[in-house]
Amino acid sequence: MSHEFFGRMQAETGVILNEVQKKAVLQTEGPLLLLASPGSGKTTTIIMRIGYLIQEKKVPPTRIKAVTFSRASASDMKERFKQFFPGLPSVDFSTIHSLAYETVREQLYKERVDYQIIEGNTENGLHKKLVLRNLFESVAGETMTDDQLEELMTYISFIKNKMIAREDWPSVKCTVPKAVKILQRYEKFKQTGHQKLLLDFDDMLTMANDIFENEKELLKKYQSRYDYILTDESQDTSLVQHKIIEKLGREHRNLCVVADDDQSIYSWRGAEPSYLLNFKKTYPNADVLFMEQNYRSSKEIVETANIFIKQNKNRYAKNMFTKNSSSKPIIFKKFSDYKRQAKYLVKEIREVGNLSDIAVLYRNNSSSISLINEFDRAGIPFFMKDADNRFFSHWVVSDILNFMRMTFTDKRPDILEKIHTKLNGYITKKQMMALKRIQNNESVFDNLINFVQLKDYQVGKLIENKETFQQMKGMPPLHAIHVIRGRLGYEKALEKMCERLGFRKEYLLGILNTLEEIAQDLKTMEEFAARLKHLEAKLKTSQFKKDENAVTFSTFHSAKGLEFEKVYMIDLIDGVIPSAEDKKGDMEEAVRLFYVGMTRAKKHLELISYQKKDGSKEVESQFVSDVRNIVHPSKKIESKGTERYGALKKENTKAGIAINPNAIRVRSALRSGMTVKHRVFGTGTITSVDQETINVQFTKQVKALSVEMCLERGLLELV
Repeated sequence: MSHEFFGRMQAETGVILNEVQKKAVLQTEGPLLLLASPGSGKTTTIIMRIGYLIQEKKVPPTRIKAVTFSRASASDMKERFKQFFPGLPSVDFSTIHSLAYETVREQLYKERVDYQIIEGNTENGLHKKLVLRNLFESVAGETMTDDQLEELMTYISFIKNKMIAREDWPSVKCTVPKAVKILQRYEKFKQTGHQKLLLDFDDMLTMANDIFENEKELLKKYQSRYDYILTDESQDTSLVQHKIIEKLGREHRNLCVVADDDQSIYSWRGAEPSYLLNFKKTYPNADVLFMEQNYRSSKEIVETANIFIKQNKNRYAKNMFTKNSSSKPIIFKKFSDYKRQAKYLVKEIREVGNLSDIAVLYRNNSSSISLINEFDRAGIPFFMKDADNRFFSHWVVSDILNFMRMTFTDKRPDILEKIHTKLNGYITKKQMMALKRIQNNESVFDNLINFVQLKDYQVGKLIENKETFQQMKGMPPLHAIHVIRGRLGYEKALEKMCERLGFRKEYLLGILNTLEEIAQDLKTMEEFAARLKHLEAKLKTSQFKKDENAVTFSTFHSAKGLEFEKVYMIDLIDGVIPSAEDKKGDMEEAVRLFYVGMTRAKKHLELISYQKKDGSKEVESQFVSDVRNIVHPSKKIESKGTERYGALKKENTKAGIAINPNAIRVRSALRSGMTVKHRVFGTGTITSVDQETINVQFTKQVKALSVEMCLERGLLELV
């Protein structure tokens, strides 16, 4: 039966499955964890499995539930199913949120409870973002920034998805002032602050889980609806989502979980990869299959990425391999200055015919602004995978434009009001109120000096401010930004705000530096304002160029699931990836994120860093150093590729020393406090690591060892 099915599929679709993929299709009964490496034909295998259930096992399509992480994935799988099985009715492809919503809607209808969704495209004006902004203002006594709103929403989502008890909310880190109090007020407002029960997307999940826990009849109804459940992208699934699926499949236990723990990159929003690692505890009789053959990338990319990811310890022991041919070595570019990065990309990509084969990937959305600026100037079309408009609406950008407006006229107190706390005239709120009452259409600085009660030290400063704004009239925008940052005291004001409110100084200064890049070569401040509007419009329209001949700009996170002939990974410097937060928290997730970026490339992969940005020295990302050590060791080490635990061939040396498969091969895996075993000196504890030397406390003495030698020769392994 199975032989006929695979033969028919080959004839109809041209698809030939490998042995592991066939096992995944045929293993239909009981729990199955399918671990799919990047480019291993995961979607094809899932669709074939569903088709097999319907055609060969005669399972009605209505008895199969396929749950995906996003609406885009659900839509993509539905489309792929139609292509493979045009004659079959579709199964129920949906997101976990839509399944949860269905459950909640049914229960609330039964209880006669009126409710209202306050997230997504709401038409009633009451939105989660608006509610949180108002609550922040009433609790913190100031206006909320877009960044604070984003962080607060992530904080709330994390708590809900991790199922964290109310008494433990303060233990979750959040830099937004009084976050816990705002969350408490938010929860109360949703329950009692409106004539209807208010629900956001996270509430749907937690409520659905509670309903399945407490309403046995409703749970039984949903359990009896499906005989087979399949979940895709399960490494992105949160604890509450796992619990919902677990309850749903508790009776028949025909659950297929498709995931790759090496691509779990969403812990900050509540994803629970540890659930996959403990899968056998939840389902003791589960089968685990490893889809390790990569069909996407060249031999060089696959073998390098495979060794790179092995520095992580909290993972299934997989060994990604490929039968694809060699292409070209991974390319490393290090520029003397940050500004050369985007110019280099424009030069490289300008002559390429098929732009849709190319992706430029980065850690943070802020990296995209200089790319947009350079590519737009060069006339190269681009598609933004996850356009983030927050840069152009950021208050720092508004501040700079308001400073520039003051150079055209200093007679408008409404403009001064927006920047008076960020100017070194030290104008107080009370003085500003007094100024606004004066309506004589004269200079705001003259009015302050002549009619408002000031401190003695303010008078000289305000005279200076007036003169500076007059001198700036007609100044090129780049020069004007320098004056605003320095002479007018804006940068010092930002530093004080960072100390007081917990903003990230580097992030705010980065916005100023990007504005300077945009201002480069522009002659007037009017041109600068127009350029910002033009780039903002370009950013918005770039979201609709998906199917056009355009270069893709994307964060590493949003690139997951995509593939390109050529991939350029940029801004690969210490502090960006890994970030300071990564180093304090989960370095393994940062490694996974870098791995996701690498494995998007089919044949051409470039890793790009630089030595200097805005006059400051930068250090290349340790992950780039790790990859370079893998690609260019002093003595070549090759991966066998077919053995799960990645045993390495004997090193081609005169001594013929056997290679230790557990050896630490990348610099970022060496950290102070780790216990390691040295081939000669035995077991010891790392006391310190720098670029060149590692100090290890062995039983009788401390040894200073060469990092390079330890990595290249595989002298150390983790105990």
